[in-house]
Amino acid sequence: MESGQSRVLLVDGITAGYGKRRVLTGVSLNVDAGEIVGVVGHNGAGKTTLLKCIFRMNPIERGTVEFNGEDISRKSSTHSVDAGMSFTPAERPIFRDLTVIENLELGAHSLRSRSEVRHRIDEVVQVFPILGERSGQIAGRFSGGQQRQLSLAMALMVNPRLMLLDEPSLGISPAVVESTFATIKGLAKERGMSVLIVEQNVKAMTQIADRVYVLRHGEMVLEESSEAATARTDWWSLF
Repeated sequence: MESGQSRVLLVDGITAGYGKRRVLTGVSLNVDAGEIVGVVGHNGAGKTTLLKCIFRMNPIERGTVEFNGEDISRKSSTHSVDAGMSFTPAERPIFRDLTVIENLELGAHSLRSRSEVRHRIDEVVQVFPILGERSGQIAGRFSGGQQRQLSLAMALMVNPRLMLLDEPSLGISPAVVESTFATIKGLAKERGMSVLIVEQNVKAMTQIADRVYVLRHGEMVLEESSEAATARTDWWSLF
């Protein structure tokens, strides 16, 4: 597929922050259909803010965000979901006091058809069988890895064209990180779904990403292929 013709997301020169504190300055990136793109950087580089701006949770001072060819820079996060985007936060990605099935139903809150919700639940428990086996269990009793599975399943409930994932390795063991990232890659390839991942675990992320961006002090300083990123021996000088 030629780049541009298959483009799902185009972020062009966005500048944003919180009040008078600027966090992002002139940041640009793109994601094509079926592509996994990673964003890495030091703590405080602006990675989470970038995802929130794309999902339209944070206002944008300058620049544009285009999703499926539509300028959504002044739209709401509700519009983002309706248009086919999901966002999974790094912390508190699930509702710990609710059951698994209640979490999945909340993930599908934008769907109006009860039969469609049921169909989506059936689909995601095929991907994550443990969720079906423990559908009535309180989600907070799950292990860190199982909670991450549930958070991914919640995102899949809206059948997104683009998944935004904020540090999916956070709080889970190294062994579970590998299987979680393998699942993300499998979902992207099987469904033709695009994924934009913000991640601190550079090694795990570069093993599944097609391209990698480096964000430093709110500015994009590097874009390279997964092959180049995997071969890189020095990351800290970029951070």
